[in-house]
Amino acid sequence: MSLEQNPLHLIPNTYHSHQPEMLFGHPKGLYVCFFTEMWERFSFYGMKALLFLYLIKYHLFTDEFGYNVIGAYGALVYAMPVVGGLLADRYIGMRKAVIFGGVLLVLGHLGMAYEGHQAVIIAGEVQRDEQALQVFYLSLALIIVGVGFLKPNISTIVGQLYPATSPKRDSGFTIFYAGINLGATLAPLICAYLGETYGWKYGFGLAGLGMLVGLIVFIRGKKHLQGYAEPRDPAQILKKTAGITTEQWIYLSAIGSVVLVWGLIQTHSLVLSISSLLPAVSPVIWFLHSVSLLLTLGIGWFMVKHCNPIERQQMSALLLFILAGLVFFALYEQTYGSWVAFSDRVMDRNMLGLEWSAGQLTFLGAFFVISLSPIFAWLWPALARKNCDPSKPVKTALGILFAGLSFMVLVLGIQMPLSSGFVSIWFLVAAYFILEIGELLLSPIGLSAVTQLSVKRVVSVMMGAWFLGTSYSEILAAELNKLAAIDTQGGTISDVPSAMALYEQLFIFSAQIGVVMACVFFALAPLMKRMMHEKTAVS
Repeated sequence: MSLEQNPLHLIPNTYHSHQPEMLFGHPKGLYVCFFTEMWERFSFYGMKALLFLYLIKYHLFTDEFGYNVIGAYGALVYAMPVVGGLLADRYIGMRKAVIFGGVLLVLGHLGMAYEGHQAVIIAGEVQRDEQALQVFYLSLALIIVGVGFLKPNISTIVGQLYPATSPKRDSGFTIFYAGINLGATLAPLICAYLGETYGWKYGFGLAGLGMLVGLIVFIRGKKHLQGYAEPRDPAQILKKTAGITTEQWIYLSAIGSVVLVWGLIQTHSLVLSISSLLPAVSPVIWFLHSVSLLLTLGIGWFMVKHCNPIERQQMSALLLFILAGLVFFALYEQTYGSWVAFSDRVMDRNMLGLEWSAGQLTFLGAFFVISLSPIFAWLWPALARKNCDPSKPVKTALGILFAGLSFMVLVLGIQMPLSSGFVSIWFLVAAYFILEIGELLLSPIGLSAVTQLSVKRVVSVMMGAWFLGTSYSEILAAELNKLAAIDTQGGTISDVPSAMALYEQLFIFSAQIGVVMACVFFALAPLMKRMMHEKTAVS
């Protein structure tokens, strides 16, 4: 069924009877999603730029513990969209899911502003403010569950605004991706500066205000969503069980899941063995394995029972795109771990007459996405008109290759230090530039593939599966980060050459992963292209 007809089958609305209002050649609803996601990402990346440094420098945790926390947080924040996408698809609709998720995000980000007392070392033992840490973990839990409701559904709304074969779909997602990165550009510059200069609470607090603005934008822009984001069966969510409606049960269960995540996020450093036949891993990984097993069984059953041969091949191709995204983001997410530690400890951070903090420098990734997005948005339709647009599988393989090459730039920087013995900041700038070319080749194309290749009944669930793949990449990124974990006192190191040698080993290994996996996906590209059964559209 075409998206133009009724993408979620039974959605009652009054918006489908006329053409959507357009702005600069795209539906106005795209810009509502653009600004909502921009402010949501402002809050998310403003907090993320500070997270590792906050744990190491304020609460005096070890590198390994810090990497564990950011890995568990990242894994859970991308696993929850599986549930949020399913609930939106089957029950409450995408608009309600985004609003509820936004409320949780506001509460979580503002909770991060409570920092308590700084950790101190007394008689060789670290004394930490345990109450502040519990508030910190609870705030992370609120953010994790909030993202689960917001993230897959706002991305899916973008896909619903375009016909399935529209040549503007990829450029629309690239514009949407620019909105994500506009927020991600501004956040580190402002939030990290405030947090590292005046106090962590100011950086975290501003991130929370950004999320509040995003929530207001989305609520006020409802009319431009064309009715695609409403519940498919409003009567269903009003049915009562024990005097409580289905919709209310969903919200209550979500609040209960905050408590579960609150426990998971602070136990990732623990290792549990369920039985002697299974590997001993952390509670977070057991949770991810359980969700992945259920999702895999569900998708497999749906493909066998409800898909025709072409749909099965398209869904199988989509699973390969998800695997490619997992590989790419296992490399990419090191930018918030080992890259931050590297730039904080062994880099001369003077650039353009200013000294930048390590947290602020995370803005470079989003800055280059913003700079390059107009070029890529123009490039794909231009190449398509000349019948030389690379296929989505080829773009994906190129994205992984560029991710691997970005690490080689950092290796080159280590091998060519300044006279001071530190690495020049310009190698980090170049590495981000190459990495973000890879991201623009892979990530918006991956999001577009989800909405194009999914059977429309499960499009939000498949968007959740995309983010579940990213959740595994967060765990893998954390494990890679730990290969360069260093014992420090509040993040300060005494042996710069030894630290640089450790980072060099990690970056060479990461580059090897990128190049090898890129070759694998180049080899798979012809098969994936056939499985997609793409139709060429006329603009």
